[in-house]
Formats: sequence, structure tokens, C-alpha cells
Amino acid sequence: MDEKKGQGGRNRRFRDTENREKGFRDKEDKGRPFTDSEESGEQREKHSDLITGRNAVTEALKSGRPIESLLVARSTDSSGRSFGQIIAMAREMNITVKEVSPAKLDAMCGGSHQGIAALTAVHEYSSVDDIFALAESRGEAPFVILCDGIEDPHNLGAIIRTAEAAGAHGVIIPKRRAVGLTWAVGKASAGALEYMPVARVANLSACIEDLKKRGLWIYCADMDGQTWCNGDLTGAVGLVIGGEDSGVSRLVREKCDGVLSLPMKGSINSLNASVACAIVIYEITRQRSGIHAYNQ
Repeated sequence: MDEKKGQGGRNRRFRDTENREKGFRDKEDKGRPFTDSEESGEQREKHSDLITGRNAVTEALKSGRPIESLLVARSTDSSGRSFGQIIAMAREMNITVKEVSPAKLDAMCGGSHQGIAALTAVHEYSSVDDIFALAESRGEAPFVILCDGIEDPHNLGAIIRTAEAAGAHGVIIPKRRAVGLTWAVGKASAGALEYMPVARVANLSACIEDLKKRGLWIYCADMDGQTWCNGDLTGAVGLVIGGEDSGVSRLVREKCDGVLSLPMKGSINSLNASVACAIVIYEITRQRSGIHAYNQ
């Protein structure tokens, strides 16, 4: 073998490995960092929430296993009987069906998928009743976190982790336009998902109405509200945190009993959703625990 050629191959492999370790692509996309949804090969191999192939996906749907979404390659002919039945079954179960590029599906599944894959939940969902039962078992007034359109799995995972650490009894998320209990959420929760009930509801506004009937006072973290630490946050309480881009939706905000705001003294006017949520969660925990602030 030509020594220069061999050395060049070794250098190329070294550069590719280095790029991967730094989170960069190679070939036509070299120099562009991976996004949250485009992980490196090494990271992707760790995923345990993908079911691939027509038969496997069909059986997963039939078994009632929690499915986050159905991924279909755009180039796949969905008019075929077996493929069309899978899509129809998913839609009947209110599972989101997403069309993705064949290249993306290849990358996610390693190329063996028959044009279809199911993204599954890494943990069973609880019910709202389960959350109330946990509060009752502890002899505590319910404390619930509601996520209105959180789409970043790292944010949801961090919120679940903070909620568990602060003694909340459950997290509620909507079924649509929000991330579910994916592998990335489970990882970001750092094990908290094993202890924190997460319920998924069809309509967050209707859920808030139900929580209020069950005795909870519902507050949302948003702009133009009272200072976060000035309200009475003891007793049965629910906190709504909005999505990364749009914040708390208008309909949800209108259902809330109050709005809590954090002072923004810098040049930017917002915080990361999980950071803002953590601040308010711990103020609620402080008040519910009877811990007095230094200047009180």
C-alpha cells in the first residue's frame, strides 16, 4: 500500500472521528453541528424507542403499547393495503403520523425499516387520577406541573427532574403539538421519570377546568403578571409553563387563576422554559414547606 495514501486514510478517519466527537457532520455537511433531532451515529445507537418494519409496527399498535408518533418515509407507496392499514390504525388511535425523508429514516433506523417506524414512549403514562392518588398517599395537597406545548425533549426532561426533586405529584402534557416521553426526555430527566407520574391529556384547557373543580388553584408563568414570590402558592396548586417559542397559549392563560412573572433585568426578555419553571416550582415548594425567606 502506498504510504501516503495509507496515512491519508488514517488522517481522514481521525478527522471524521474527531468531528463526530465534537458533534459535527462529515462529507457534504461537514462543519455544520448536529441539531437536537440529528444526533451522531454513536448517540443514535443508544436509542431504545424505535420500532421498525411493517410487521413490528403493526404488532406494537395492536398491543396497545404507548406510541408517540408514526414515521413514514415520503417515498414509500402508502397506497398498499398493509401500509395504508397501519396508517389508518395509527390515526384511529390519535397517534401523530409524520412524513420524513428516506435519508432521515435511514439515519434513525440504520437503513432497515421498510419505510416505516414507530417512536415509542420509554415509560408508561399515568392518569390524572394517579397524580391525585400519589398526593393523597403522602397526605399532601396536590401539586401539579402542566406543560403547554413544550417541544424540546431536554426541557421536558429537565422539568420532570425538577418537579420530582421539589416534591410535585405529577406532570401533565398535551397529546398534540408537544414532545412525549421519548428516549431523549427520559435521559434528560436523569432517572426522575421512574418516580414522577406523567399524564397525557387531549385538551389542556379542559384539564385545567377539571383541576379547578377538584380544588386546585392554577397559575401560569408568563409575562405581565404579579411577581412570582408575591402570590399565595400554598395548598392545592397547579403551575402552567408555556412552550419555547409561543409561551402559554391564550386559551390556557384565560383559564388560569393568576399569572406569575419573573423580573427581567438584562437585555433579553425571556428564560429557557425549564429554567423559569424551576424557579417558580421552588418558590411553590418553599411556601408549601413553610420555609421563611431571610427578609420575612
